[in-house]
Amino acid sequence: MSAKQTSTSATQGAVARGGRGFKLRELLSSHGMLSVLLLMVIVLAVTTKGLFLSPDNLINVLRQISINAIIATGMTFVIITGGIDLSVGSIVALAGVVGASIVKLQLGVNVWWLVIAATLVGALIGAVAGLANGFSITRFAVPPFVATLAMMTVARGLSFIYTGGRPVWGLPVEFNALGRGYVLERLIGPVFPVPVLIMAVVMIAAHIVLSKTTFGRYVYAIGGNREAARLAGIDVRRVELSVYMLSGLLSGLAGVMLASRLASGQPNAGVMYELDAIAATVVGGTSLTGGVGRISGTLIGALIIGVIRNGLNLAGVESYTQQVVLGTVILGAVLLDQLRRKLQAKN
Repeated sequence: MSAKQTSTSATQGAVARGGRGFKLRELLSSHGMLSVLLLMVIVLAVTTKGLFLSPDNLINVLRQISINAIIATGMTFVIITGGIDLSVGSIVALAGVVGASIVKLQLGVNVWWLVIAATLVGALIGAVAGLANGFSITRFAVPPFVATLAMMTVARGLSFIYTGGRPVWGLPVEFNALGRGYVLERLIGPVFPVPVLIMAVVMIAAHIVLSKTTFGRYVYAIGGNREAARLAGIDVRRVELSVYMLSGLLSGLAGVMLASRLASGQPNAGVMYELDAIAATVVGGTSLTGGVGRISGTLIGALIIGVIRNGLNLAGVESYTQQVVLGTVILGAVLLDQLRRKLQAKN
């Protein structure tokens, strides 16, 4: 028997002897969180006597997760590179109050132009904040935790300075469509929320960029081994700068959407949103050490968090207890990630 045949036979024998272990590794690496999500849906469908699966409630869940999923999409890029962005919640507030104030302007133009302008300016504000984060990190070697923590404080302070600590009220009803409207509502009724459409477009585009482009491969390479990526000719600074700009831009977009949903620009909006985004990303399988993650996983993570909160609300569980449950889920996801890594290392 040749050496190649011997090696093949040994491999097949190992797989046969450890079939269950092999299936467990495969399940944890590719379908673990999806299985958890499906199990949660089944449990809630039974315990709520079908209320959870009602069309109105499912649409409500999708609407509720849309903003977090958009923010988490940018966070996924950041965490895959091995970084972190704690400023996204404050950027949401800053972009929201500025966008709301633009919509209130009396310029004698169609209000829809003001809505478009508010959305673009909000996204631009987020991109500039992200650029500042990236510049501090890449040019001055400030740790991402420190740089984005500083921006979190700065952006929150600017939100209160801009508004004088008061919400921006009295917005035109057209602005509400961005966060509370439905696609083709007059033709098909309240079936498909606008924020869900925006979430779908953002996540599909991000998935294509991350999995099908050279830039996406660079993001993974930097997270896997930053120094090796640099030696391979990748402009690490430029990629990291772009990643933080993207995170800020999507947070700015989410901020305008949140202002639309609330029908007001709130300077205290977005509190703890950074933790929700990190939670959705990590629960979805993105490794905090970098180099591993998928947009589809982030969507599953956002859905898991949204389903947990919705289910607890249907069960009448108070908000404080919900935080305990959510924190436990996040810890479990991190432990599952560590277990997956150990199993992959043994394989």
